Order: sequence, then C-alpha cells, then structure tokens
Amino acid sequence: MTAPALSKPNLEVAAPGLLTASIMLATIMQVLDTTIANVALPHMASSLNATQEEITWVLTSYIVASAIATPLTGWAADRLGRRTAFSGAIIGFTLFSLFCGMATGLPEMVLFRIFQGVFGAALIPLAQAVLLDINPREKIGQAMAIYGAGIMVGPIIGPTLGGYLTEVFNWRYVFFINLPVGIIALAGVGAFMPREAVKARRFDFVGFGLLALAVGSLQMMLDRGQSAGWFESVEIILYLGLSISGFWAFVIHCLGKDDPFVDLRMFNDRNFVMGLVFIFIIGMTLFSGLALLPPLLQKIMGYPVIETGLVMAPRGVGTMVSMIVVGRLVSRFDPRALVLFGLGMTAWSLYLMTGFEAGMDARPIIVSGVMQGFGLGFVFVPLSTLTFATIATRFRGDATSMFSLVRNVGSGVGISLVTVVLARMSTVNHEEMASTLTAQSAAVRDSLPQLLQGSPLYAAIADGLVSRQAAMMAYVDNFLLMLFLTLTVIPVVLLLRRPPAG
Repeated sequence: MTAPALSKPNLEVAAPGLLTASIMLATIMQVLDTTIANVALPHMASSLNATQEEITWVLTSYIVASAIATPLTGWAADRLGRRTAFSGAIIGFTLFSLFCGMATGLPEMVLFRIFQGVFGAALIPLAQAVLLDINPREKIGQAMAIYGAGIMVGPIIGPTLGGYLTEVFNWRYVFFINLPVGIIALAGVGAFMPREAVKARRFDFVGFGLLALAVGSLQMMLDRGQSAGWFESVEIILYLGLSISGFWAFVIHCLGKDDPFVDLRMFNDRNFVMGLVFIFIIGMTLFSGLALLPPLLQKIMGYPVIETGLVMAPRGVGTMVSMIVVGRLVSRFDPRALVLFGLGMTAWSLYLMTGFEAGMDARPIIVSGVMQGFGLGFVFVPLSTLTFATIATRFRGDATSMFSLVRNVGSGVGISLVTVVLARMSTVNHEEMASTLTAQSAAVRDSLPQLLQGSPLYAAIADGLVSRQAAMMAYVDNFLLMLFLTLTVIPVVLLLRRPPAG
C-alpha cells in the first residue's frame, strides 16, 4: 500500500532541511541572548564602571527595543521580501553583537544592545513564518517541534553557557559567540532561501508610533516596577497611562484606516485569538519559572553558577525529548488532547515544586524540571499548530509577529509578578515566623551550634536562618501561583477548533 502524497507547501525550496537548520541557528542565537548575559552582569559592571542598578539597562534596553521592533516584522517581510529581511536581521544582530563585546563604557553598551534588540526582534517571527510556508500541511507539526525546541531550550541553556564563558574566558565572549553562529546562519539563508516577490505596502508611521509607545511603556513599567515601588511611583503611573492610551489610540487608528500597520481582521480568527491568550499565560509560567530557579539554587541552596546550570539542564532534555515525540503525534491525534496532556504534566511538576525545601538534594529539582520541560513541549507544538491552522496565509507575517510579541509581553508580566510575590511574601513570612520565635526557642537552639549560644552573633545568625526559610517559603508560594495560572488556561483549550483533516 503506497503512502498518500503530501500536499504542496506555500513556498517550495530545494533543500528544506538545510534551510531549516540555518533558520534555527539564527533563532537560537537570538533566544540565547535574552538570558545568556544575565550571569555576566556583575563582571560587566566592574569592567564598564557601572553600578549594579545602572548595569541592568543592558537587559532593559534589549528587551524594550526588541518588543517595540517585533511588530515591524510583517511590514519588513512584505516590503523587502523575507530573504532580504531575514538576512538583514542576521547581519545587524551579529554585527551589533560584535560591537557589544567591544564596548568600553555603559552608554556604548546600551546603544549597541538597543540595535541588537531591533535587528533580533525579526528573527523569531520570520523563522516561524518561513517554517510554516516551506512545509506541507502534514509536516507542520514536526516543523513547529523544531521551532519550539529552539524557543524553549535556548533560555534554559543560556545561563549555563553564559556562566561558563564568563568564568573560563571573559564576559565579552557572551557576545562574541554570536559571530560564528551568525555567519553560518547567514550563509545558509543566502544559499537555500529563494527570493520572493515584494509587496507594495506603505508604512503606517502613526500606527507604528502608537504601538511602539504602548509596548515600550508597558515593558518599561514591568522592568522598572519593582525597583521604583510600582504604583507608589509617579514614573510607573506615567508608563501605565502611556501604555493604555497608546493601545487605545492604536486600535482606533487601525479601525479607521484602509491599510493599517497591523490588519486587525486577523483577530476574526478564533483559533488565533485563543492561541494568543494561551501563549500569554504560558509565557508567564515558562519564563517566570526560569527566572525563579537560578536565584533559588544559588542564594538559598548554595549552588555555584556552573552547578546551577547543570541542575537545570535536564529540563532542556525533557523539552527536546517531548519535541521529538509530539512532532510525530500532532498529525495523528487531536492537538487539543496533546495540549491538555502537556498542561497536566506541567501542573504536576509545579505541584512537586511546591514541596521544595532549602536543605534538599538536587533530585527533586531534576525530576520536576524534566517533567515540566516534557509537558511544555507537548503544549507549545500543538498550540502553534492550532493557532495558525485556520488563519489566512496573507496574515501569516503579521500573525507570527503578534504571536511573538504576546509571548514576550506574557513573560515580562510573569517575571514582574513573581518578583513582586517573592519580595512581598518574603517579608510577610519573615514577620510571621519572627513573631513566634525567640533566641531561646527550641527550633532556633537546634539549628545553631551550642558554642554560639550567648554570643553576640547568635541573634544575627538566627535572623539569617529565619530570612532564609522565609525566602524559601516565598519561592514555594510562587510555584503555587504558577500552578493555578497553568490550570486557568485549560478552558481556553476547549475553545480552540481542531484543524482541518490532512
């Protein structure tokens, strides 16, 4: 019995495998840069003569610039052609990575990071759009599995790779490592991606400006909120007002324009809208979890940087395994059932994480990490397939840009949320525990050597133990919050339509 013939892809290429490898190299390069520089910040601060508060602009500038530039992807792909847009994004990102590694002061570094974020913003949505177009419908699940592996594994291995490069070489190699990767990716895209006809599409300066104002203000509010005191600060209230006003004016402008910056008609597709809601919540839980674990392992459990990366690495292994499996299952089973299975695995792993203790060994961390990575792989691939299953091909460029933007905003909201919960609950837990303990309490005496009892350091050390336990409880509170968020997204799955057969 002969196998049924595959349907034709929207864009036929001579070597889809080699083009996919080139595209994913560029994608992983960009995703890595969202986390790889985090562990190198203290080294950058001393080298660039910046304070610890000032050096965080190395991260903020990249995140804000990337968020503002992401919606430009659809217009650039239509106006320049995807081959030119993709190649230009790789060249710009790689070039400014080199400049970041050569920076001699903070102003230079922030400027170069802004341009790096602008060029890097196009890589992820363009990669997704190209993979959707060069694969026949029957292989889109496998294509999204490859894409999802790069998106989800990159942030996991970023801190490990960044810590290794910083300790063994220098913090500058965190950026220099992009050079060979970018050159190989550029060569592959230039060789295997065909040129496409460009579309005459005018640039809507007003629409872009309003969306940039809204997204940039929102990202600044999320990034600066904790340090500025949130809504006790005039700065944060101003960011919130600008963001709301910008979004409102952007929608009104697009509704009244024939050729808007973003065609709002794509939001008539129910699967696409539900997919955006879903990826927003998953972005909150995925990236906030990745933001919580390194400080938990290093500050509470005492793991060094390299060992922290090794303990978190099995999470990436779980994701890779699930990507291989689900890429083959998504065309045979209802993707909604696969998503529900993945959510169940993710929720179970978060439930296990609510049992973490400060003095435990690495085994519970590894087990829950593998389960969570495996579950999120089962969520991400079918979700990508369902989100773009019914949307018109002409909206695909703008739709993938919006998908990336919403995921990034969700991750920003999630990280800000867990940061607030961690700070507030650490204080609350410390006050509650301290109110029931004294220096002579049995719990305190059993935790400290008898030689220290009566020493002037006794109270200080006891307070340190209480603070450590209070922080551990706050981390557990965050894991419980992420569990509830994961469960709240289950009804959204039921609103998604199954893609057409074949």
